[in-house]
Amino acid sequence: MSDSQYINHPLIKPDTIEQRLYQLSLAGEALKKSTLVVLPTGLGKTIVALLVMVSRLPKGKVLLLSPTKPLVEQHAAFFRIALNIPPEEVILFTGNTPPGKRKSMWDAAKVVVSTPQVIENDILGKKIDLAGVSCIIFDEAHRATGDYSYVYISEKYALQNKEPLVLGITASPGSSPDKIQEVCTNLRISAVEVRSDSDPDVRPYVFDKDIEWKYVPIPVEIKGLKQLMDKVLSDRLNKLRELGIISSYQTRLSKREMLDLQGKMQSQLRSFPDQKIYQGISLLAEIFKVSHAIEIAETQGASALARYFERLENEARSKSGSKAARRLMDDLSMRQAIHHLSGCDGNNPKLGLVKELVEKQVIENPQSRVIVFTNYRDTAELVSVSLKEVPGIKPVRFVGQASKYKDTGLTQKQQVEIIQKFKDGEYNTLVATSVAEEGLDIPATDLVVFFEPIPSEIRSIQRKGRTGRKHAGRVVILMAKGSKDEAYHWSSNRREKTMLNTMKNLSFEVSAPEEAPAEETIAPHGSGQKNLQDFHKEIQEPKHEESPVKVFIDQREIRSTVARALEKLGVEIILKTLEVGDYVISDRVGIERKTAEDFLSTLMDGRDLFGQVSDLVCTFERPLLIIEGEGLYTTRQIHPNAIRGVLASITIDFGVPVIFSKDEEDTAALISVMAKREQQTGAKKDINLHGKKTSLTLKEQQEYVISSLPEIGPAVARNLLRHFGSVERIMAASREELMEVGLVGPKTADRIKEVVGGEYKG
Repeated sequence: MSDSQYINHPLIKPDTIEQRLYQLSLAGEALKKSTLVVLPTGLGKTIVALLVMVSRLPKGKVLLLSPTKPLVEQHAAFFRIALNIPPEEVILFTGNTPPGKRKSMWDAAKVVVSTPQVIENDILGKKIDLAGVSCIIFDEAHRATGDYSYVYISEKYALQNKEPLVLGITASPGSSPDKIQEVCTNLRISAVEVRSDSDPDVRPYVFDKDIEWKYVPIPVEIKGLKQLMDKVLSDRLNKLRELGIISSYQTRLSKREMLDLQGKMQSQLRSFPDQKIYQGISLLAEIFKVSHAIEIAETQGASALARYFERLENEARSKSGSKAARRLMDDLSMRQAIHHLSGCDGNNPKLGLVKELVEKQVIENPQSRVIVFTNYRDTAELVSVSLKEVPGIKPVRFVGQASKYKDTGLTQKQQVEIIQKFKDGEYNTLVATSVAEEGLDIPATDLVVFFEPIPSEIRSIQRKGRTGRKHAGRVVILMAKGSKDEAYHWSSNRREKTMLNTMKNLSFEVSAPEEAPAEETIAPHGSGQKNLQDFHKEIQEPKHEESPVKVFIDQREIRSTVARALEKLGVEIILKTLEVGDYVISDRVGIERKTAEDFLSTLMDGRDLFGQVSDLVCTFERPLLIIEGEGLYTTRQIHPNAIRGVLASITIDFGVPVIFSKDEEDTAALISVMAKREQQTGAKKDINLHGKKTSLTLKEQQEYVISSLPEIGPAVARNLLRHFGSVERIMAASREELMEVGLVGPKTADRIKEVVGGEYKG
């Protein structure tokens, strides 16, 4: 490589950024029109962003968006070092930045580096606008799909800015033309610039990357375990065939087929509830769990399977656990598999091979840095514990934030600290799940090990890009012979090649959204009955000039995309902290919105659903409950009649209409139509946010206290209070006295006495 030359620009500190022609060329093209830049990991996508940034700064502030807090902090630190502007003019926004300070910080900044959700919320809340932003840079641009915040921000940028310029940067946009087209359309991008390792202007900066595939045999004991679980799988598939849910020739189901079948059955339930379909959904849940157990056994080993079985046992025992888990754990063949597993030594040939590979690397080069990627947290734990046994290896487990049973995640602060210690050499081996794949400034590694292949070409490219950045590197992919590993490897390999070919041959034109067709008339004219066309005209074409339709939205609802969808429909949204309801559309109409999952959760965990409904009734003349989404009768193990009983009580006892919506967009459309009718057809336009949560009466508080005891529901609580007359006398009652009350048996009485009289051991 020739002697380094540095970029000379008034807004870049001297002797800071190495001059590379391919980066200058990419930045030059990106300044002509909104562009997606595809560049392999480690070749300076952030430098391209910097070059575009300094060219646009004279026109206004630049906004760079990145998916996570560690990435945002990393980018902000780099720009403060590289940019020749006061460091305080580079600000970063994350969820931890106080909302009250963000507007003044935004106004004073030249460069804003932020997570997208913060910017989305501030646009929705009218705290900022994008009119003065000369360029938006979308890091990891392949995320701009569906309802991810990138999509909304890009849309608002195009509407609010007269001269918008968008730069999307990614190493892996996806393999299909449709996927890449979606990203470009969503970001309003009209050009794609691609560089690969083999391009002449890139090649001098690319170090060799030696990629190996190593086959590992599946141990005999695991094959025995698989045979037992295959019996369970065959039995459940046979039952699906007997119910007529799958055809007689289907002897196995792929994961894709299982997901499609699940969606089909849930759709059938909505239109026509059938006991066979309920059985089929539950059987399919068992098939999912057994298939997953088989995959873990073959690709991760006995120890990882033991941990999975432990979680299944815990699910089966827990009050809210699924019937599928309980039936599986009671199945004779599964019990035999668990017993068989207890006799296995737990050694996985992959573990031994990882130890051998890492030990050899560290012995040959004690300054080496190694990453071992694994799909599962349990395996990450097993690998890191195993590597600690080897002298010279200093491993650390690197996982995401979420925590689950016996598995605590890492906060973003802990993740940043671990990476710094990895850079400093306190650790030399990172044992990581997918959290280490994307973007983070992990130092150049000498060896990357895939504990198992992955089917995603995007994730595979990200992983491989962790080596060969500053010197030659090596990638080793382990595969259990004859398992899902092989299928995943070849799938990923094929998609990577397809993606590169696709990117080389693509040209894009961003198409405008199609207009929705007009609604059809469903009632004859002159019948005196309003038809859909009449409602459409009444709402869309008011007879005289009207003020914009407004909807007050509770701040907490910002996590859904309903607010976004309402804004898209031309509704003026106003974010407030609402005491009662989630949406207020007029002085008399207040709406509570619950997803199907949230509605069921309120029934399961004792939250005061009826209290919320009661507050709605007390506050608004026209209260309304919207239940959104699918799976109301299938998501949780609650008898359908119990759900119907709650809905009947809300509708009949409280007089609150219940409307079901398909998804967030459907909810927004409903609210928009209702708000227009309320505000543009002679109803009162001013919205009085007068709602206050009501306090429970003494009677309700007493019932609440008693119903919180084990085995006690509202009916039993009322019986006890009627019989004894007070909470105090119930607490003092003997076991025999308690059993005199209707619906209170020996088991319930014992549990009450245990809670009331048991010694506190906190």
